[in-house]
Amino acid sequence: MTRRTPQPRDRGIPDATVARLPLYLRALNGLAERGTATVSSEDLAVAAGVNSAKLRKDLSHLGSYGTRGVGYDVQYLIYQISRELGLTQDWAIAIVGVGNLGRALANYGGFVSRGFRVAALVDADPEVVGDRIAGLVVEHIDDLEAVIKRRGVSIVVLATPAPAAQQVCDRVIDAGVTSILNFAPVVLSVPENVDVRKVDLSIELQILAFHEQRKAEREGAASEDGWTEMDMLSGRVMSGREQTGHEKSGLGEAPRRATR
Repeated sequence: MTRRTPQPRDRGIPDATVARLPLYLRALNGLAERGTATVSSEDLAVAAGVNSAKLRKDLSHLGSYGTRGVGYDVQYLIYQISRELGLTQDWAIAIVGVGNLGRALANYGGFVSRGFRVAALVDADPEVVGDRIAGLVVEHIDDLEAVIKRRGVSIVVLATPAPAAQQVCDRVIDAGVTSILNFAPVVLSVPENVDVRKVDLSIELQILAFHEQRKAEREGAASEDGWTEMDMLSGRVMSGREQTGHEKSGLGEAPRRATR
């Protein structure tokens, strides 16, 4: 098997558009599963979580403009996006680092349906090497370059501890791989021709924590403002009640005329 290498995009599709194409594809696959034949740009935009103008502009880079009054053909648009993303061919993946995360990725069943095939598992731990996971035998890190060549690996997933990530990355690149998905909590140094996508769960959680904190602060401020207004209102009501009470008790009344 010859190793497939990613082909450069020659139509000048912006990186931001490329980043959104998988969102459109996921939404389209969901529509297809429900038996939807055509979809409007507005409905597809809602399903993908973007605005419809941006969606139409993104799809125009693929040469897809839909049909006025009808919308987009779901199956054809799935094909167009899949072709543009390179998902119409079989991409072999090697997972390096078969700890808890690596095992979970190896057992994930969604890769195959999206054009990816886990072809190799590699680890440095002698107690892990030789284990069979998801139908694959874990191979030793010493054989990394040979495994990449023998399995026709195009993309490597790094799930190693941080201290080992850069060294493994260098070996992967030397073996000819130019696409890396990095789960290790470290920034990798790579040549310009190498594409690295970093997935750092701790950073994503920290970002969510930031937004949670801001929401809590806003709710707290709103609560304080609400109590202040209520206190002021309560004070005005009480003053009115006290005044009414005084009037009823005669404290604020004019002297009554004496009767004989």
